[in-house]
This record gives sequence, structure tokens and C-alpha cells, in this order.
Amino acid sequence: MTRSKLLIVLSVVTVFALLVGVAVVTAVVTRDSWEEPKPAATSAPSGLKQFYDQDVEWSGCGSERCAWITVPVDYAKPDGATTRIRVVVHPAEGGKAKRSILVNPGGPGGSAVDFASTMASSFGSDVRTMYDVVGVDPRGVGESSPLECLPDKDFDEFVETDPDPDDAAEIAALRQSITDLGEACENNSGELAGHVSTVEAAKDMDVVRALLGRSKLDWFGASYGTSLGAVYAQLFPTNVGRMVLDGAVDPSLDAVGSSLGQTTGFQRAIDAYAEDCVKDSDCPLGNDAKAGIAKIADLMKQLDATPMKATSDRDLTEGHAFYGIALTLYDEETWPYLSDGLKAAFQGDGSVLLRFSDVYFERDEDGSYAGNMGQVIYAVNCLDASKHLTLEETEAIIPRFEKVSPVFGRALAWGALGCSDWPIEATNPLPKIEAKGAPPILVLGTTRDPATPYEWAKALASQLSSGVLITREGDGHTAYNSGNVCIKDAVDGFFTDGTVPKDGLTCKAGS
Repeated sequence: MTRSKLLIVLSVVTVFALLVGVAVVTAVVTRDSWEEPKPAATSAPSGLKQFYDQDVEWSGCGSERCAWITVPVDYAKPDGATTRIRVVVHPAEGGKAKRSILVNPGGPGGSAVDFASTMASSFGSDVRTMYDVVGVDPRGVGESSPLECLPDKDFDEFVETDPDPDDAAEIAALRQSITDLGEACENNSGELAGHVSTVEAAKDMDVVRALLGRSKLDWFGASYGTSLGAVYAQLFPTNVGRMVLDGAVDPSLDAVGSSLGQTTGFQRAIDAYAEDCVKDSDCPLGNDAKAGIAKIADLMKQLDATPMKATSDRDLTEGHAFYGIALTLYDEETWPYLSDGLKAAFQGDGSVLLRFSDVYFERDEDGSYAGNMGQVIYAVNCLDASKHLTLEETEAIIPRFEKVSPVFGRALAWGALGCSDWPIEATNPLPKIEAKGAPPILVLGTTRDPATPYEWAKALASQLSSGVLITREGDGHTAYNSGNVCIKDAVDGFFTDGTVPKDGLTCKAGS
């Protein structure tokens, strides 16, 4: 709902792969025997038969199968304009799938088409023998008739906007940047800009389910993908198959609650990093964790006053440092990169943290952006929101946020104002989540998850009438790809034979 929601991004596997520059390797399996699906014999919602029964042309895309699926831009006007969504299928090993798992990495704005490659090699062999793994880029995202907003150079300026303004001019600039982004989306993408909400994306997933020939939707969603999955379960509870929500979002929170939760989560994460760092004699924070956090907070204040030289033509701003530091907190394995970035910055070199910020936004060295996540996230979150803050309300919460986090507090407090200045009316806000009638839904939470705090997983599991909470003790964003065998066994067992773990299962660190 806010600028702070940019901190719910791709799953940690994808982020880490981008950060360290390694390729995600997928298994290569003979798939010649894959049979094109026929639409499931289920009734379509009123007025939507032409979408649920459409002819789908499948083609090879590498060793996978790909297709375009047509959906209405506005489900309230099914005879109106349409848009296309991109679907990629990684056929089950042996090509004889009994079911299909749709996967989503989060964002909003992360590419599920890309994430499907990761998950096709992450699921256990029993899962991959039984399931096709399917990636569907949500409407407006990635390959699915992407939402077009600001050109690259203008988006650079947007990212560089001061995230925690100090005076009236900076406040006006921050607010105007949100309005300008929304107007650019509307001017360049037309009607679609007002119809990329989570509710509408969830309805698209049901069209895909039917066209894959499945009577039930099996789902693995990470981060924001848990919100998309939960909304689907609310809209189509009897169509839910085996659903796993990893790194859960609490969709009941307003802008303040959401921003405060992430403030708490990221402060926990940077505290854990600092405690670990000071054990090393080479730690850039020194030998005292509390003093080290204060040192990072001072760096942010210095960057707010005077950006730091980073490259021949770019400076490290406070905003860049904010995103660069946040990125490295998504996974305990990336903490050494944070140390590298901080060490350089403390010595007057902003290039490392700037590079991390660029990775966060998928910005290439030539100034182009590989995806539109950094922009579409605003469109989705603001269309999902039902209530906005005033400037006065935002200014009143700042001290509370600063107390929680001296590093992230001010920026995340101002982030709660974001959607107040979004110019496109929200017509499909998030519904209340209960999903009555759905089968058991697994909700995974990590105790020191920075982007989706553990409290959110507990909240979502309690909101779902059939929610089953599974806890991973540890650091980092999301649980399944953390290397925790207990978590992996619970999830893979659920997908392969429907075994529902005991509600409240706790998987300890290192298990």
C-alpha cells in the first residue's frame, strides 16, 4: 500500500541469485510426452465463459511449454477490453503430471515466469514427478502485457527522491513523485493501469487453472504471493487444492500497520546482522553492535544531507542506501555483502551500496531496467488499498517509527503516506480474508523475517478458516528455500500425498 511495501520483493532465492551474479540452474528433463491440457469441465463465473473456454496455443520455449491467455481488463465488463497474460509450464519429470502447482515469487511485480525455473529445481523429486510447475506473470507484470509507466531516466529520478523529507519542499517533491508515477502509468497503459489489483490477478489465476485442465488450484506463493494466494482462496474457496503461503503478508493491515511491521522486521534483521558482524575482527561496525547500528543511522543522516560519490556520473543518495541495505538483509548468506557495502561507504565510496540498490530495482549498468517491478508495485498496492493517510497523520507517526528503528524508521513512516497521492481510483480493494470452505492451507513464517515479519504469518494463519501455521526459527525472508530440511519435508509431503502438518509445527534453525 505504500512506498515501504517495495520491501516485499522477489523471493530470497531470486534476490540472492541476482546479488551474487550466479545462474539458477534448472533440471533438464525429457518432456516430449507432455500432453496439452484441455479446459476443466467446471462452470465459469457469469459472463466469463469465453475466457474459461478459449483455445490456447501452446508452443515450445526451450524445454518448457508457453502460452498466452486472454483475460478481461475489467472483470465487471467482460465484453470490453482484454489483456494477455504469459504462462510457462515446466512439465513434470516424465511428462505425466497429475496436478499443476502455480508459483509466485512476490513483489507485487516479481516475474512468476522466471520464478517457475527456480521452483522447478527446488521442489523434491516426488513433487516434480507428480506436478507440472507453472509460472504466470500477473497482469501488468513481466511478459504479461506489462504496465508501462516512467521511462528509465525518469524512474532513476523517482528512485532518487528523498524517502524521508525534512522540509516542505522535500515533502512536496516526495508526494509529487508518486502522483507523477501514477499519471505516467495511466497515460502510457490506459485502462490497464486501473486494473492490476490483487483481486483481478486472482481471478486471472482461476482462468489459468481451468485452462490447465485442473479442477483445483495448487499454489506456492512467497511474500506478496501469499496475499495473491489468500485472495484467491477467499474468492474461490472450493477451487483451492494444496496451497502453501511462505513468508506471509497480513492483508488485514492498514498502511500504518504494514509499514510499522516492516520497520520492526528490518530492524530485527539489522540487529541480528550487527550482533553477528561484531564477532568478526574485520567488522565495519567495530566491536559493539549497538554502537554499530548508531553508526549506520549516522551514515543515513549524512547521505540525506550530502549524497556520496559512487561512480563517475552517479551519487549514492539516502534512498539508494536504504534499498541497498534492505536487499542484503533478505538472507543471512548476504550479510557479508552488507559488510562490504558499509565498509566502502564509511570510507567515502558509495559504489557498492549503489550497486545493491540497482540490483534491487533490476537496473542494469547501462541504465535500463530488466523489469517493471519497481513501478508496478505502486499500482498494485495502491489499487489494493481502501484507506489513505493524511499528511498530518503521517507526521504524527514518525516519532513512533524512529523509536522502533533508527535506520529505517523515518523512511518507512513516510512510506505509509504513499498511496494518498496515487491518482488512480481503487475499485477492487482487498477483501477480508477467511476462505471459508477451503481445505487446509499451510502458512509459513520465519521468526526473524525482515520483509514479512513473523507476526504476519501468525495473523494470516488465524484469519484463514483452515490456516495451518508452520514456523521456521531463523533469519531471512521466506522459509522453503532456506535449506531447512524440516520445512522442506513438511511442504513436499503436503504436496505429494496431502499430509497436513500439525498446526504450530516449529522447525528449528539448522534442522
